[in-house]
Amino acid sequence: MMALRLLLQLALLGLGTTRPLVRGRSFGAPAVAWPSFFDLNSPLGVHETTQIPSNGSAPLRVDVQVFVTNVFNVDILRYTVSSMLLLRLSWLDTRLAWNASVHPRRALTLPWDSLWTPELTIQEALWVDWQDQTPQAQVDQDGRVELYLALTTETNCDFELLHFPRDQSNCTFSFYALSNTVMELEFQAHVVNEIVSVKREYVVRDLKTQVPPQQLVPCFQVKLHLQNTALKAILALLVPGEALLLADMCGGLLPLQAPERMAYKVTLLLGYLVFHSSLVQVLPSSSSCNPLLIHYFTIQLLLLFVSTVETVLLAGLLARDHLRAKRSPGPAPRGEQQAHEEAGPSPKEAPGGAGSRRSWAEAADHTFFLLYVAGVVCSQFIFIGLWMWATCKSDPAPGEAVPHGGQPRP
Repeated sequence: MMALRLLLQLALLGLGTTRPLVRGRSFGAPAVAWPSFFDLNSPLGVHETTQIPSNGSAPLRVDVQVFVTNVFNVDILRYTVSSMLLLRLSWLDTRLAWNASVHPRRALTLPWDSLWTPELTIQEALWVDWQDQTPQAQVDQDGRVELYLALTTETNCDFELLHFPRDQSNCTFSFYALSNTVMELEFQAHVVNEIVSVKREYVVRDLKTQVPPQQLVPCFQVKLHLQNTALKAILALLVPGEALLLADMCGGLLPLQAPERMAYKVTLLLGYLVFHSSLVQVLPSSSSCNPLLIHYFTIQLLLLFVSTVETVLLAGLLARDHLRAKRSPGPAPRGEQQAHEEAGPSPKEAPGGAGSRRSWAEAADHTFFLLYVAGVVCSQFIFIGLWMWATCKSDPAPGEAVPHGGQPRP
């Protein structure tokens, strides 16, 4: 009777005070002066109604439903992900129950700060934007309280990027109630996927909730399993890299003495250097388990560099021999010239002349071309094998095994 009188007066007298702006990463209820059950102006009532409801020797159980409505702005360079969530909190506060047979009203709507609500802090959050600054709580005749909280947040996420751009990662949201202990409060959490748009670079494949054991403060976690669709990275990274490597192999078919070949090779190398410098800014880096693509594109750069150096060296040798041939003495006497013509018309067959050096350079270039093609093909198969079977486990976080809310270490 007195509880119903209290709730009705709250509803009629302006529905309590307004909620201050949320700052930082917490959502909680400030102390609100509202009447007691026996004396509407008693300070004791203010203290009682803003304290956590008693559940005897057991902790108060708060049922939490997390509705994930959107996951956007996945930034692998900053290791952050932005999300939109809706929390439905429900618990039993018998102090707010009333006799429905005497007063048939089934439910009342009260401002959140006129009764006890759990303070929630997201451990991984960089910022949190609570969309409703004055949420309303629904109280039924049995004292069951329901509170809905809508929020947008940006959180840190330890992406597993070894197989980027076909990477899959688990992102965790850890909700802590730092104002209470595990002896006072416990959470039972469920998660619902309400994402309706799949036109994303990263899509949510699975959602899970868990309550971490051995924590000093009440906590529940929501885990998102993200998968990269990889289309953007394949078109922007893999296709240009493979095209440049194929163009470099085709450049080996040009004649060694042709001046266009050296210009072609140098142009490809410079173009790949520009591509590699932009690649470094696109691919993420980490203290452990860096993407395999970083090593793959570095090996491609080394292959192009070796191919260009080979062309420059052999073309330089041919040019030097050509200069020596121009600086050699005049034509031999007529008798020696006649003997040389009887020996054969081809200058390449002369054992000590410029033709033999040119044959040797061309043979070396042909051998290098075959080895280069074989090396490129082998590197592709090795990379595919590593991509399929290589695994890497990131180093554990320094505070992963430490209960949250514990005493600092000396």
